[in-house]
Amino acid sequence: MTSAHSPSSAYGELRALFTRLSRFGHLSAIAGWDMQTMMPPGGSKARSEALAELSVLQHQILTAEKTGALLDRAQQEPLDELDRANLREMRRQYDNAAMVPESLVEAKSLAGARCEHAWRAQRPANDWDGFAENLREVVKLSRQEAQIRAQAAGTSRYDALLNLYEPGMRSSDLERIFGDLKTWLPDLLQRVVAKQAGEPCLTPQGPFNLDTQRQLSLSVMKLLGFNFDGGRVDVSAHPFCGGVPEDVRITTRYNDKEFLTALLGIVHETGHARYEQNLPRDLPGQPVALARSTAIHESQSLLFEMQLARGGDFLKILRPLAIAQFGEQPALEERNFIRLNQRVKPGLIRVDADEVSYPAHVMLRYEIEKALIEGDIEVEDIPALWNEKMQSYLGLDTIGNYRNGCMQDIHWTDGAFGYFPTYTLGAMYAAQLFHSVRQALPSLSEDIAAGNLQPLFHWLQHNIWRHGSRFPTDTLIANATGEALNPRYFREHLESRYL
Repeated sequence: MTSAHSPSSAYGELRALFTRLSRFGHLSAIAGWDMQTMMPPGGSKARSEALAELSVLQHQILTAEKTGALLDRAQQEPLDELDRANLREMRRQYDNAAMVPESLVEAKSLAGARCEHAWRAQRPANDWDGFAENLREVVKLSRQEAQIRAQAAGTSRYDALLNLYEPGMRSSDLERIFGDLKTWLPDLLQRVVAKQAGEPCLTPQGPFNLDTQRQLSLSVMKLLGFNFDGGRVDVSAHPFCGGVPEDVRITTRYNDKEFLTALLGIVHETGHARYEQNLPRDLPGQPVALARSTAIHESQSLLFEMQLARGGDFLKILRPLAIAQFGEQPALEERNFIRLNQRVKPGLIRVDADEVSYPAHVMLRYEIEKALIEGDIEVEDIPALWNEKMQSYLGLDTIGNYRNGCMQDIHWTDGAFGYFPTYTLGAMYAAQLFHSVRQALPSLSEDIAAGNLQPLFHWLQHNIWRHGSRFPTDTLIANATGEALNPRYFREHLESRYL
């Protein structure tokens, strides 16, 4: 009898096939990282074509008739629980890919690369018209993809794309979650801003040398347990975490006028990186060893950045690292330093937003991208709608300021529609997880203040990191916290910290 793990079994053949796909994915990830960090501008066209070719090759392998037949055969083989979960994730990848024609995969890859590359120059130039021209093609192709997926899945077009990032989540779930958020967040934001108006806060005085900021970044990454044998940090136009679990690439951007934005960006991306670096390694290249979902990924980065790094306990150990690089100054006095990092001030830029106003940035983008994919609005409607929602949610004006308005994010340039909601879902998961950590580790505050982060990391490793995609998201969270997603913990966290 052939073992399910035998190379000649259907499941054994599938494991070999997905290992091969993961190796192509490795090359694609590193070439994509290079494109956003070190590649000279003249290399854009050739690199875009090479990446498109690679994406078509991966698509061909994944969607081949033989792959579908192997999946059907493997379903009948005797598999243990972990292999069965791996097979489930293989099937999900296959189904997601098989419904989209190869020509659309290539066209979308090329249009996205062209739009993203041009955006890097168009954003600083505030060139909305130039950007919109490229974005129209990306939106057109994304709508085509959404329509194909929606017909196959029997969902709305937007839900079909949302499912790629957050399996099982529907916009009806988001409407319920965000609908509740809207009932209390604006009032909380106003109350916090009013409370902090009576709490003076000094701003650190620069300039802050960029090399010195980089040294501070490295110190904080080391404190947070980043494995430098399996990753590195660089500079890009938009901070991100990329690469593969064995070689994680994170980026930030520095500003010599202030250092906290880059520093907290580093903490955020290190949260992503720690998750990647601690995913299960006993099934390399297999879908079950990948991150569970985008919101779970965001929960790890936001747990690091918001729950941990903006908390007073952690700021007490972060402050000496900042002083070691920039020297003593009144703004770095302990009480002021904590206030500085817990300051709530509605602003234009999402990645710089405090954790109270951040969900407003996400809801704005979700509402616009959903309307765009469903065909309710067109690309040319975005700036006015963006301004209207910024006024409504945050009381800010973006008329004519495309650079810091609707052109600030990289996500839409390559058609990542359905991604934005995962940031706030991630913040909610992070609050729920951190609540459970506190319950499980009564001495957590003392440990953090003493610079001992290992108990926290051990809990995350045991409950989230090591499981990869073994469990559906609701099961993963319920196993870790005792219940599926409950937004109550996010509200309690914000009220507790800021009021």
